[in-house]
Amino acid sequence: MTILKCIAVDDEPLALKLVQTFIEQTPFLELCASCDNAVEALTLIREKQPDVVFLDINMPNLTGMELARLLQEQPGTIPKIVFTTAYNHYAIEGYRVNAVDYLLKPFSYEEFLRAANKVLQIAEDTSNHFQSITADDEFIFLKVEYQWVRISLKDISYIESLKDYVKVHLDDSQKAVLSLISLKALEEKLPSSKFMRVHRSYIVSLDKISAISKNSIFIDKAEITVGEQYKETFKAIVEKWIK
Repeated sequence: MTILKCIAVDDEPLALKLVQTFIEQTPFLELCASCDNAVEALTLIREKQPDVVFLDINMPNLTGMELARLLQEQPGTIPKIVFTTAYNHYAIEGYRVNAVDYLLKPFSYEEFLRAANKVLQIAEDTSNHFQSITADDEFIFLKVEYQWVRISLKDISYIESLKDYVKVHLDDSQKAVLSLISLKALEEKLPSSKFMRVHRSYIVSLDKISAISKNSIFIDKAEITVGEQYKETFKAIVEKWIK
């Protein structure tokens, strides 16, 4: 059974205790931390790497909405967000930061469980969207709409992140493939000997790089900027090529 690690964040002690209790009585949820402010939550999220954060919005110093926006800008896997708030006017803004659900206080366990099940479904769908591959494998399966599509690794030029989707660009004028999976999740399954993350939004096939400049990679007609945090790693690869 899939177990989702959770962090609960709320500056109201009773509200925080209620979410903790709901998490603890839900079999597929595991409470790994809780706190009463978003500043501490940001540190805990980086340390604990939770799957989901049950997040209050109205908090001093840093609001839950501001924390959610910060998380969107961070590299690596972003936890799913379920907002818990007493104010309904944040709903539209909540969906802009890809919140899975929006629980309006006071909410029942039934409502909480419905939101938790949404997160579970997303997690299970994502884990089933591809098979784990190694450097010796020649293909990967990705779920595209309602079918599984077999894609040869040798045909992949580069992979582009489009929020919750990835767009796999193929060579030889083949049509790009769109699949509901995060770039980080796919990166972890691709062989590092053949593919490299060079930007928060791009993974490239090392074999398909046709030219490089100080800050860019060229694959056919596409120019991909190397992100600041990836420059040193990519530089090390380039130095091996030109020696």
